[in-house]
Amino acid sequence: MNIAIIGTGNVGLITGACLSDVGNKVFCFDIDSEKIENLKNGNIQVYESGLNRLVNKNLNVNLFFSHNLESVVSDSDIIFLTVGTPMNELGGTNMDCIYNAARQIGSCINNKKLIITKSTIPVGETYNIRKIISKEINKRKVDIKFDVANNPEFLKEGKGINDFMSPDRIVVGIDNRELRSLFINLYRPFSINHEKLIFMDIKSSELTKYAANAMLATRISFINELSILAEKTGADINSIRRGIGSDRRIGYNYIYPSVGYGGSCFEKDLNSMIHVSKKFNCNLGIIKSVEDANLNQRDYFINKIIRKFDNGASIRGKTFTIWGLSFKPGTSDVRGSVSIYIINKIIEMEGNLHLYDPKASDNIKNIFKKQDRINYFNDKYEATKSSDALILLTEWPEFRSPDFSILKRNLNKPLIFDGRNQYDKYMINSLGFEYHQIGVPLL
Repeated sequence: MNIAIIGTGNVGLITGACLSDVGNKVFCFDIDSEKIENLKNGNIQVYESGLNRLVNKNLNVNLFFSHNLESVVSDSDIIFLTVGTPMNELGGTNMDCIYNAARQIGSCINNKKLIITKSTIPVGETYNIRKIISKEINKRKVDIKFDVANNPEFLKEGKGINDFMSPDRIVVGIDNRELRSLFINLYRPFSINHEKLIFMDIKSSELTKYAANAMLATRISFINELSILAEKTGADINSIRRGIGSDRRIGYNYIYPSVGYGGSCFEKDLNSMIHVSKKFNCNLGIIKSVEDANLNQRDYFINKIIRKFDNGASIRGKTFTIWGLSFKPGTSDVRGSVSIYIINKIIEMEGNLHLYDPKASDNIKNIFKKQDRINYFNDKYEATKSSDALILLTEWPEFRSPDFSILKRNLNKPLIFDGRNQYDKYMINSLGFEYHQIGVPLL
């Protein structure tokens, strides 16, 4: 099949690379001409596990990049819309970019196409996009037919390639049943073992994406809110997680106690749901509480650090090492990362920072430009030298089993604040560390 991808962000690149890898001709467009030139040369500016290899494997074979929209649309039978839909100032979804893309498609579409919204958009917006394209076609006084569908992405950053290649499900929203066979053929390479496609109406498919993210965020906020109670009562949230996760109705996924969720999706999607619900006079009380609990978790964690140093001392002039700056492992994305919040708080209180992340340091540098209280390191152990505490925020694999003898030698005091509960508290304490976890009292 000949496929166009409009928008070369994380979702667009993963979608294009994976579809090209199974034999489709994929043409990717972006209005950022500098980004397109980099992609033409195989230079990917973001880190996503496995993406660089897959793009370069298919580059100029089945995968092509262009900033000429007319040629991309002309060469394709299927057009995926994968442009950004960020949160606006009111908490709703900013549709400007995807509306502009729809106008541009309508201005140059030359024959019958299937246009698929893959970007996360509120209920009913696929139909609005169809109206925009139709309006542009009518302006040209031509008779061109096209279909629309919604095919939301369920890609976890850091694991996006695997999620696309081996999906749990492929949700497709259509209002033309004749499109079923096209989607079955398109996604057959990703449904070899068993059928993954779930067909439904367009509005249901749009809301399914929001519902999935809301449920995952709810599980995270639930376990984190419970972790505060556990810590205050002297219980251990790690044990509680095992106790409830063993129930097959609950399971272990997304009930890991932590410093809170980040990223560009959960906060944006939950706020979008709340914004839409107001239009329909629908109160999403649980969803509102989920976001509140997540923000509270960040404060609870940083306040543990502050209390430790304000008890007879001060955080001012102290140096803290942070391991992990991206919002999750496997990606360089720092959007919504709790690291930004923690860094800001420490700087506000005139503390100093040693920062290390295997992939995300440059993105943090772009946020905290010319901040003289921050030093960046290329080695995780070097970052701990002459530091008053180690703060672990992202569970990159290289942090799972560090050399604690080096840490003890480098740190001014053997003190660790773990925002991801990575280590065994009895082992860490036996090595002489003061070890603070989420939802676990000090030994």
